[in-house]
Amino acid sequence: MTLFLIMADQRLFGTNGIRGIPNDDLTVDFAIRVGKSIGMFVSGDVAVGRDTRISGDMIASSVLAGLMATGHNIIDLGILPTPALQYYCKNHALYGVMITASHNPPQYNGIKVIDRDGTEIERPSEEKIENIYSTGSFNMVRWEDVGRIRYVSDAIDQYIDGVLSKVDVRRIKERRFRVLVDTGNGAAYASTPKLLEKLGCSVVTLNANPDGRFTSRNAEPKPENLKELMALMANGNFDLGIAHDGDADRVVFIDERGNFIDGDKSLALLVKNFASASDIVVTPVSSSDTISDVCSAIGATIIRTKVGAPIVARTMIQNGAVIGGEENGGVIYGKHQYCRDGAMTLSLMLDLMARSNRKISELIRELPPYFLEKRQIERTVDWGLLERELRKGEKVDTTDGIKIIKDDGWILIRPSGTEKILRVYAESTDMAMAKKYADQYVAKIRDLQEKLG
Repeated sequence: MTLFLIMADQRLFGTNGIRGIPNDDLTVDFAIRVGKSIGMFVSGDVAVGRDTRISGDMIASSVLAGLMATGHNIIDLGILPTPALQYYCKNHALYGVMITASHNPPQYNGIKVIDRDGTEIERPSEEKIENIYSTGSFNMVRWEDVGRIRYVSDAIDQYIDGVLSKVDVRRIKERRFRVLVDTGNGAAYASTPKLLEKLGCSVVTLNANPDGRFTSRNAEPKPENLKELMALMANGNFDLGIAHDGDADRVVFIDERGNFIDGDKSLALLVKNFASASDIVVTPVSSSDTISDVCSAIGATIIRTKVGAPIVARTMIQNGAVIGGEENGGVIYGKHQYCRDGAMTLSLMLDLMARSNRKISELIRELPPYFLEKRQIERTVDWGLLERELRKGEKVDTTDGIKIIKDDGWILIRPSGTEKILRVYAESTDMAMAKKYADQYVAKIRDLQEKLG
């Protein structure tokens, strides 16, 4: 049993929706009950989409059955990126449900609820759905009032048109960029190549077929999973390499020499060029201080939040922020929509390269030099016990998890909201020191868990 599907009066929703393993804890019966719970909370027609996972049809059908049993008509958008569903919900003022486990391995799937403004629902709304689930307060409609399914085939086209409206298409087309894109067999297998073609790019694709087993590579767009893409970039004549996660709300970039660009650096680069003095930029405590330095240089104000795209998005809305996002390639561009959006992010990057007439490696080199190391370790003991031990004698920030502040850097340790692991981030202006801190605290956590366990 996985950690994040907990019955009765406890949480169902993690950092990004409900996650689990189909026919283990994410069962058909569970998904139907969740569908009925969502149905009792939302109103009107409900838009539904899914990524390419093998279990997508089964989980989607189960959730849809619950929604229709509570009287909701379904607008089935098929396989598409999560931000494409969110764009459809925003434009049509509809609630939505996305069946995806994003970057998780292929055996996982999940259920994400989208609000009528296109954002992921807030925690108070999740709590209401959890309470309905727990109490079983379902109102089944009469047979003649059950919902029906209507299929819509142009949601991706609407989404692409929305993205194109926010960049200078003519300028990008003039550059005739040569782009190598790895969609990872995920939800953007058709949409991102189509978008790039509309931007006048010469497109070469990797893994641009829907394979729910992710047999070509892991869905998480990390350097160790993108070796083929990086090798082709190093040996080919490409301007930019692009890789998505499973549901394409994130994107990472590879430069023309085959070098992986960390998500915090691509976010900082976009902040530097698309935010202005007096603007507000929102990012979690896990993001690099590169972004802080960039904001200081342009006169923008930075707000740090807990980790989680919905938290960042809501904070952006509350403060009227234009741009924000996370260090994992999840950029939120408020002029388009308040959610992580891989297609919007890659379009902004191409727009920047076109208007600057410079290579992405040259643009990245101008950013303040920070080095961020990431690790993860299985969590085997209660987080509260571990946190108390880790903070002893340290200067800490407890916005999310525990951020240990050093004179020459920082270390953030926090429990994942989607997996039973601890995520460890370490940053310094010295690469060796960042690696030292990361390794040191992973070892310390391992020792503490053995002691406390």
